[in-house]
Amino acid sequence: MAERILRNAAHLLTMDDAGTEARGTDIRIEDGVITEIGPDLAGEGESLDVSGCVVTPGLVNTHHHLYQSLTRAVPGGQDALLFGWLKTLYPIWARFGPEEMFTSTQTGLIELALSGCTTTSDHLYLYPNGARLDDTIHAAAEVGLRFHPTRGAMSIGESDGGLPPDALVEAEAAILEDCIRVIDAFHDPREGSMCRVGIAPCSPFSVSTDLMRNAALLARDKGVMLHTHLAENDEDVAYSLERFGCRPGQYAQDLGWTGDDVWHAHCVKLDGAEIDLFARSRTGVAHCPCSNCRLGSGIAPVRAMLDAGVTVGLGVDGSASNDAASLIGEARQAMLLQRVSLGADAMSARAVLRLATRGGAEVLNRPDIGQIAVGKRADIAVWDVSGIESAGSWDPAALVLAGPTRVRDLLVEGRRVVSDGRMVTVDADATISTQNRLARKLA
Repeated sequence: MAERILRNAAHLLTMDDAGTEARGTDIRIEDGVITEIGPDLAGEGESLDVSGCVVTPGLVNTHHHLYQSLTRAVPGGQDALLFGWLKTLYPIWARFGPEEMFTSTQTGLIELALSGCTTTSDHLYLYPNGARLDDTIHAAAEVGLRFHPTRGAMSIGESDGGLPPDALVEAEAAILEDCIRVIDAFHDPREGSMCRVGIAPCSPFSVSTDLMRNAALLARDKGVMLHTHLAENDEDVAYSLERFGCRPGQYAQDLGWTGDDVWHAHCVKLDGAEIDLFARSRTGVAHCPCSNCRLGSGIAPVRAMLDAGVTVGLGVDGSASNDAASLIGEARQAMLLQRVSLGADAMSARAVLRLATRGGAEVLNRPDIGQIAVGKRADIAVWDVSGIESAGSWDPAALVLAGPTRVRDLLVEGRRVVSDGRMVTVDADATISTQNRLARKLA
């Protein structure tokens, strides 16, 4: 039985039901599961000294487009709103292939890992030149993060009044067939799963009503989750009103896209009735504050969502609209936006860290992660607070106020992915070199 003990955490933030915090504490891990928490634990397993460190659950990212790591800061898209930004980037993404998908996925995952993330979803909705969802799944398996890939899709091209070029859309029957293939091949519903596949038509403005409805039926038949973009900005809402005669929340409800097996990205423009609908139906939201700022979409009503009982997690969104993938940075931004909108007491440092851990786990229906408690999976972030970022801090556990933005160590299922600030599962330098070569080729 593999055993590891984290010893003498200066400050432990558990994110358990009671919000327990402790000092000078050890954590015992056996076969990827937390089995004991307390001071001075006896044991002969491998020890990891975490004195002088804040220890938290691994962060959980609920929305990303990992392929976009190859298209950061693209001229022509830097100052555009959502629809104009998409039209700039679609022709570039159309030139991707399997190598671009694999490498950009690893690049994004490395960046997430260094920012404390142990679990991430991904929304891949275009498959040019032979690329498949499989490319991203294989990339994630090498990096070692828990992965929730979603089989996205676009079926309405420019010739039919949609935004994407016709070359990037697929026939709807083929989309559903490939959803079945990847679910059967890769989805693992068991506790502790390292890969769970979801179904994720890109957005209401890039697929048909029939595909949205059929995707929901298929997901329920297969027992997998549903994901899409919703109410991201004013253009999005206007499109819904003009095309469907209703607001995005009503459209989602009519097509079976509400429930605890559904989570929507952004939701910047949800109104009060839609927030109540999501709370009643237990529909989740992936809040992506940096991307929402970058594209000028607005400030999502996160405080109102939480007060109503909506399940909310954080997402970095794609690196072409962020242009980074730091989940701890996303947490800080989420806190600041609620404060600038509603006042300095609108969201605390610990509350937003809970969104980044427990909240994200709840959005993805993962009760086995998101907290440090006996019986939970050993997904743990270790933050060294002895450096300049925390110097002088009276409360080192308030990481998003004064703390490091990179982890010292990161464990997933009890295995080290980051050690002393460096990746140990993959060669980060080689990945960066390949990434830059591919980006230069695209440019």
